[in-house]
Amino acid sequence: MRLAGKKVGVALTGSFCTIPEVLPEIEKLVADGADVYPILSEKVATQNTRFGRAADIARRLEQITGKEPACTIQEVEPLGPGKVLDALVIAPCTGNTLAKLALGITDGPVLMAAKSTLRNGRPLILGISTNDALGANAKNLGILLNTRNVYMIPFGQDAPESKPNSLVSDMGLMVDTVVGALEGRQIQPLLVDRKRHAGYANLR
Repeated sequence: MRLAGKKVGVALTGSFCTIPEVLPEIEKLVADGADVYPILSEKVATQNTRFGRAADIARRLEQITGKEPACTIQEVEPLGPGKVLDALVIAPCTGNTLAKLALGITDGPVLMAAKSTLRNGRPLILGISTNDALGANAKNLGILLNTRNVYMIPFGQDAPESKPNSLVSDMGLMVDTVVGALEGRQIQPLLVDRKRHAGYANLR
């Protein structure tokens, strides 16, 4: 198992339509030996949508990881000083979260976990899912692509005809990206074909 003995945080933010794609990949992290620490943004922890109920998402994560998700800044704050995590994955990572990361804003549990991970010199892995990655958020994506210890789950346009600025990571590459990040390398290719996800709702 490639991740045996590794403690990996997995934080979910509010691209609700992408969460069903992320949950099976968290199971794969566990199957590959990772000790997974689940974290939810305040929106994911509290909002019910047509893609699922908040309580059901939290319950599923607890079933997969054996841990109750951390949902507040107070709950994730000890991860930093204790240097608990070997790596942190944010997936799905919304455009809002992407922008705040690029600008150094820490106003929620996911961003607090990201800040402490980078402070400790450990890899932060982003699985983006945003409708404005090639628009207003392009500059923020560029900043993070050039930020030390930040790695990307390879991404592509999910609906280039109807949403030309939208990018979504191929979450099926999560485990490989984490393994690579822990070795200090970005897996390639970074750009992949995501046209099969053209039916995604406009919620990112």
